[in-house]
Amino acid sequence: MSPPRIAALSDTPAIRAALSAMLIETVAHGGSVSFMHPLSPDDADAFWQDSLAAAERGERIVLGAFAEQDLIGTVTLQLKLPPNQPHRAEIAKMMTRVSHRKRGVARALLLAAEARARELGRTMLVLDTAEDGGASLLYEGAGFQLSGIIPDYALKPHGGLTGTMIYWKRIGGTA
Repeated sequence: MSPPRIAALSDTPAIRAALSAMLIETVAHGGSVSFMHPLSPDDADAFWQDSLAAAERGERIVLGAFAEQDLIGTVTLQLKLPPNQPHRAEIAKMMTRVSHRKRGVARALLLAAEARARELGRTMLVLDTAEDGGASLLYEGAGFQLSGIIPDYALKPHGGLTGTMIYWKRIGGTA
């Protein structure tokens, strides 16, 4: 598979439908991305409508990974943070279609998000991932440092608690 094409996403019916399908699939397969299974199409669409509206306001960047014309992955770079944190951004909602996992899609998205953050003058990235089934190996391989684990932080999509691993990475000088 050739490297995916990475692009910032905007709110179109086709993009929102593809993002919603990806979110529903991720949750159904146990992905801890803030939602419980089963996730309704209406709830998934409402989430992406809000997220893409925030992107239009410059509060975040929603990136998509494409294979040909198919949206196969996404990550969000959250930019709207408190006034005392203008130097950092947060990585969120990293998802890859099940059919495209283990092919470098998430890594390409992560590197693109990091590059965008750097372009915007951000010097620190933070993220969290589930202790059970999260992407800790991806993040550690990309140079993120584990700050710690909060036990029983969130419910897994199919029930039961999981801890959350908190990561950080300095991507530039100090603020």
